[in-house]
Amino acid sequence: MSDAIKHECGIAQVRLLKPLEYYKEKYGTAFYGVNKMYLLMEKQHNRGQDGAGFASIKLNVQPGERYISRIRSNQSQPIQDIFEQINQRINDEMKEHPEYADDVALQKRKIPYLGELFLGHVRYGTFGKNSIESVHPFLRQNNWMHRNLIVAGNFNMTNVNQLFNNLVELGQHPKEKADTVTIMEKIGHFLDSEVRKLYKKLKKEGYTKQQASPHIAEQLNVAKILKKSSKDWDGGYAMAGLMGHGDSFVLRDPSGIRPCYYYKDDEVVVVASERPVIQTVFNLNFEDIKELDPGHAIITKKNGNVSITKIIEPLERKACSFERIYFSRGSDAEIYKERKMLGRLLMPEVLKAINYDTINTVFSFIPNTAETSFYGMVEAAQDELSRQKNEAILAEKDTLTDERLQEILAHRLRTEKIAIKDVKLRTFITEDSSRDDLVAHVYDVTYGVIKKEDNLVIIDDSIVRGTTLKKSIIKMMDRLNPKQIVVVSSAPQIRYPDCYGIDMARLEDLVAFRAALELLKDDNNYKLVEEVYEKCKQQVNLKDKDVQNFVKEIYEPFTDEQISAKISELLSEPTVEASVKVIYQSVDNLHKACPKNLGDWYFTGDYPTPGGNRVVNRAYINFFEGNKDRAY
Repeated sequence: MSDAIKHECGIAQVRLLKPLEYYKEKYGTAFYGVNKMYLLMEKQHNRGQDGAGFASIKLNVQPGERYISRIRSNQSQPIQDIFEQINQRINDEMKEHPEYADDVALQKRKIPYLGELFLGHVRYGTFGKNSIESVHPFLRQNNWMHRNLIVAGNFNMTNVNQLFNNLVELGQHPKEKADTVTIMEKIGHFLDSEVRKLYKKLKKEGYTKQQASPHIAEQLNVAKILKKSSKDWDGGYAMAGLMGHGDSFVLRDPSGIRPCYYYKDDEVVVVASERPVIQTVFNLNFEDIKELDPGHAIITKKNGNVSITKIIEPLERKACSFERIYFSRGSDAEIYKERKMLGRLLMPEVLKAINYDTINTVFSFIPNTAETSFYGMVEAAQDELSRQKNEAILAEKDTLTDERLQEILAHRLRTEKIAIKDVKLRTFITEDSSRDDLVAHVYDVTYGVIKKEDNLVIIDDSIVRGTTLKKSIIKMMDRLNPKQIVVVSSAPQIRYPDCYGIDMARLEDLVAFRAALELLKDDNNYKLVEEVYEKCKQQVNLKDKDVQNFVKEIYEPFTDEQISAKISELLSEPTVEASVKVIYQSVDNLHKACPKNLGDWYFTGDYPTPGGNRVVNRAYINFFEGNKDRAY
């Protein structure tokens, strides 16, 4: 994605189902779980580079012994930083106490981070600051083992204010109005309540507080706690939690917006945000790994019993399509095929743009995540070139010479790596004119492969703001002197903000929105902008279920092609000599390529939860009033 946007977080949870001695004997180390957590988190580093956190719980420890360990980092390489610290701590302990080496029970008692239950998180900061206090997992501490709660998640809630007020009404005093804290305190409230109820029941049966403790652990109904806690949640989430005594859970939102996969055998239960991560780390087959159903939780009790339980009534499945386009690792078998199909489906429009001239066209991609879609586009282009060859041979069959036949067959599709990102370059000057000059050099280009009569087709995952295209890529491509630059987006036009985890909060940042405004000016219809503002304002005090997305009216007067043409104008500065054309994927083709992930609200404005409509209207009000605040 040439326009870098901050996006999905990633979660990893591991529960070992055997005693640590088992892993020592079979795998040569009692640190089997820690090692697997490192791999699960490292394989998901694409999902978050602002911070990372790790927590572990030891089961069945004696009073006075530490059983929870947590470490977080917001360093430039947070995953490496965390595990370097963990490794150093472990090595120091083992060096100081050589007697630990062959005694797993002693290792567990004395060495931090060694346990049976683990939770990891990698984070992009879409909301709030990137301080260490904002890094997951979050910890809610209590002297009662059952009331200790560790929470991490890949989520964004649209109704944080409502959730915050609900806690205040319960008599709580949350330390900040952030969705992670709010969610953790809500779960914590019902966890406390459930523990109290169980203790009262056990007390009536004659148990002392100390005697009641193991019975509370056994009888605690995690599903009941989650049902009560999530009643008013509106957003997309894959929420993971550990309780101090050893119960754990991962809960997925009822629309299936955020991804979540799991695997279980007699040794381990593992949950992560991406399927190939589990597949690679545990050397599994594709079909071994299951997707957690929307609205369901995978709950593992302290005793090792695992259940998949419906917590919230599932809604229409609207899994995030950006996962398939860009966010998830392309090593997933399904995602790889889908990304290739996204490229293939764009080819008919590309052929029209180049007037079917495959001979005088160079195909490329903007590194590096668009590469798979590029392969699909090239395969479709190769099919077209083969058709053209067949057509030429048949047209000249009566006069065809060997020399002419060899000439026709010699035509090859021209594919080159044109754009090379300079990862070392940093735009450290904030003054606009100086910064623009630096931005223009973020990408280098490959010289000597383009002729003046050539079309240059470059595919990107998506075009969000268009800033990097305008300030850098198109200018650099123009230095190669092509006749035409065709920029192809494997995603449709991004018209609306996301409010479920992707950092796209302001409408005016979106180039499609800016293009629609320019078209309204061209048609002397800019009064519509204020009319939509008034409609949005009238809905401010309505309940979420009654709110409509009136921002759709900004786009209704225009076809997709008109908006794409205006975007082409906006991204092409007067100094660019080549003609510039921008081609977007259609929403229909997106659904053909990614039939299981139909969440398309950023393209269509059809939000899967009521809170989405409120967020888009708030974003529009903010735009109209010149307010730079986030809409959620």
